[in-house]
Amino acid sequence: MISTGEIIALSVFSGVYALIMSEKIHRTVAAMVGASVIMVLNIVPWDKIPKYLDLGTILLLAGMMTVVNIARDSGLFEYIAIKTAKLSKGDPMKVLLLFSVITALVSAFLDNVTTVLLLTPMLIYITRQMDVNPVPFLLAEVFASNIGGTATLIGDPPNIMIGSAAGLSFNDFITNMAPIAFLDLFVTVGIIYLAYRSAMNAHSNRSEAITRSIMSLNEEDAIKDRVLFRKSVVMIAAIIVAFFFHDRLGLQPAVIALTGASILLLWSGASPEYALEKVEWATLFFFGGLFIIVGSLVETGAIDQLADWMLGYVHTEGQAVLLISWFSAFSSAIVDNIPFTATMIPLIKAMGNSMSTYPLWWALSLGACLGGNGTAIGASANVVVVGMAYREGIRITFGDFLKVGMVIMVATVGLGSALIWLRYVGL
Repeated sequence: MISTGEIIALSVFSGVYALIMSEKIHRTVAAMVGASVIMVLNIVPWDKIPKYLDLGTILLLAGMMTVVNIARDSGLFEYIAIKTAKLSKGDPMKVLLLFSVITALVSAFLDNVTTVLLLTPMLIYITRQMDVNPVPFLLAEVFASNIGGTATLIGDPPNIMIGSAAGLSFNDFITNMAPIAFLDLFVTVGIIYLAYRSAMNAHSNRSEAITRSIMSLNEEDAIKDRVLFRKSVVMIAAIIVAFFFHDRLGLQPAVIALTGASILLLWSGASPEYALEKVEWATLFFFGGLFIIVGSLVETGAIDQLADWMLGYVHTEGQAVLLISWFSAFSSAIVDNIPFTATMIPLIKAMGNSMSTYPLWWALSLGACLGGNGTAIGASANVVVVGMAYREGIRITFGDFLKVGMVIMVATVGLGSALIWLRYVGL
């Protein structure tokens, strides 16, 4: 028998999800309204709100956003882009590979949207200098950003949420997801090359002129503030090192991110009003509202019932790994992976009553992060790059994206789920 509380919780969740998918109102507004209804009707008692409001995720994002906002003004990310282009010496295949690797590496430690916002303008400029079709390079950048985000605890919001909920460390993600992301990146580059190999060879008649043009770029000119540049490099490196050792230090990743942001604010002398103004507060409030809504599903027992239903069809960890990987991937290709992950977390916890959930967390991370590569609306980075390209007169249609993205999604999730299955379930 479904209780009144369950009906309200499911109705609010479904309504908010529908609004997010329709994009008729901003997703943050939808989440805040839904959370308000849950609290006003006391579906989640006030004293239990802290239990469901995942401050580890929210504060980690806030800290890293602040660090990026300060470092951006130094020209650090433009410097990396030009340096990468010069290493390629104007060879399109090398540009594709190097930019993919750099994008993946940066996205492993910074927000994907921030990464593509910083690197896309430079990539468009470089492809124009080489006189080649920019579409395959931009698509590779999008796919690499989502793949790179899969590799670490802080690379993509779903991983932050999973790590906080499951108590998984930065090193846990490095050892489990980074090898998969590494292999998937090169599979992706290979697929992009096969799909657009004619565009890669279009520069052959002008190779010397293109090489001279690329090599004439000066990465030093991208540095706007040398003192801030050095301080940003030192601070970002220190934060990343601390993430690796946070277990031994006895510090949560959120504490490290906030401490790094505080030190960089003090050391750089940057205006806190300016740095904090550019923090994506709408995203953080969206998380907060969403956590409360999903908490209502847990509080009323709806999640436990869904888990029992799924367990009626899933009897082994191997079946669960494959189901969660593919269900998460196809779902995240259609809907935002953040609310999807928030819904799946308590479901996987409930499945822990009958099986080990450790491999299931990696299956969820894989599907939620890489599923976004399937369609042009599957991840925020996709939408940003397609929009920036359009403003530059470069058209990437939904169909253009789909015919390559879906192949890449299936290939990368297939490889990743097979590796997880082999590692934790075996033959």
